[in-house]
Amino acid sequence: MHRVELRGRRLSAREFDRQLAELPIRIAGIDGFTALGIPVARAVG
Repeated sequence: MHRVELRGRRLSAREFDRQLAELPIRIAGIDGFTALGIPVARAVG
């Protein structure tokens, strides 16, 4: 059985096909938290 690891954590799905489906979901979650930390610059004046 193959398992894919992402940043030291194991994916919860056991089947490889389901792991492939789980990766984009995790990446979208990480991207969402990253977007929260990026400041929005606006021109003043």
